Amino acid sequence: MARLALLAVPVALLLSLSFLLLRPASPPLPFSRQQAASGPDRRRLLRVYVAELPRALNHGLLDLYWSLPAADSRIPASSDPDHPPPRPPRAHSPYPDSPLIKQYSAEYWLLASLQPDWRDADVVFVPFFATLSAEMELGWGAKGAFRRKEGNEDYRRQREVVDRVTAHPAWRRSGGRDHVFVLTDPVAMWHVRKEIAPAILLVVDFGGWYKLDSNSASSNVSHMIQHTQVSLLKDVIVPYTHLLPTMHLSENKDRPTLLYFKGAKHRHRGGLVREKLWDLMVNEPDVVMEEGYPNATGREQSIKGMRTSEFCLHPAGDTPTSCRLFDAVASLCIPVIVSDEIELPFEGMIDYTEFAIFVSVNNSMRPKWLTNYLRNVPRQQKDEFRRNMAHVQPIFEYDSIYPGRMASAAQDGAVNHIWKKIHQKLPMIQEAVTREKRKPDGTSIPLRCHCT
Repeated sequence: MARLALLAVPVALLLSLSFLLLRPASPPLPFSRQQAASGPDRRRLLRVYVAELPRALNHGLLDLYWSLPAADSRIPASSDPDHPPPRPPRAHSPYPDSPLIKQYSAEYWLLASLQPDWRDADVVFVPFFATLSAEMELGWGAKGAFRRKEGNEDYRRQREVVDRVTAHPAWRRSGGRDHVFVLTDPVAMWHVRKEIAPAILLVVDFGGWYKLDSNSASSNVSHMIQHTQVSLLKDVIVPYTHLLPTMHLSENKDRPTLLYFKGAKHRHRGGLVREKLWDLMVNEPDVVMEEGYPNATGREQSIKGMRTSEFCLHPAGDTPTSCRLFDAVASLCIPVIVSDEIELPFEGMIDYTEFAIFVSVNNSMRPKWLTNYLRNVPRQQKDEFRRNMAHVQPIFEYDSIYPGRMASAAQDGAVNHIWKKIHQKLPMIQEAVTREKRKPDGTSIPLRCHCT
């Protein structure tokens, strides 16, 4: 990696922060769509380097994706909205519309939000489209090749990214603690996670990251963590990209259905709760439980179902959360979250209890408990929830740099909130880097659980 290109993001224009950076800020170049702060406000800027990776590892992957002649092998050819690619060719390669991939598009929008400069930086952004790389291997690679390293193009790209980034002095200076990786897909960077564990990881949740102690069964500790690679202390939970169109409050109409869910019934790990809930509720009056895939037909069914239902069920799946939660917010359908281990984006900035209902797994498993509870929610409270939901809708929108591609969000959208969250981590990260410097060679540090 020959050099790093610095990018400046004016956090002063994103959020008025009560704390300052630990070292003096150098004046940045203006942000692409805003005027940079001047005078004392310069100290509130988050300064971001973009690690220099070959184009083939980010926008080049988009070119490769749109050149693929066949449909995604995991879905029927008629359900792939991107293949065959539209004609005439587009002036740029946008992020895929395929719902399997689009929901993880944070990597695309975050890179698009940055503009180059040549100053010192607080964090180093690694511009690898890890989700797109993984999904292309899963959808177009040899069957069963994803978990192997041999013959796995995604692993080859992962290896190249890690080798380039960790060889640079910026990584050695901090041990990677000030580097930012976007890993929205649960299988992104699958083979190299241990190597990038010290970094700031942007993830949709922590599902699939924890390893249980091999002795936990004998010690009767079912959730003991042998080691952890993710933590709310250093990492940032980011929203999925919602797949359904945004419904404005003025468009809200009668909602005759009490509770709606559409998705796969059978899931693994924590998703076993979903299967049990399904069996409990499938025959309840005013409850709709539909199994389906978000293809064109399924999308229209979901739009209708969510827009005509008071509540939308959000049980855990293979991981504690899913895109379904953000589709519900976009549809002004009050989320009912049944996922004890869920982590949510931008907590501390927004209060989810103002527009969502949280139910413990134990209570949800009691016959008729959930539907009785929902039937007793007063109309006034439901209206207030929906007003609050309309207020936070823009926060979950990713900005668009291409007019007409996706609706541009307000300045206070998802990308800006992610940078705010990263900025909040800086004091802890800088302290960890400083502490690491004074440890003598040969120091043995025991594994610790950084639980919150």
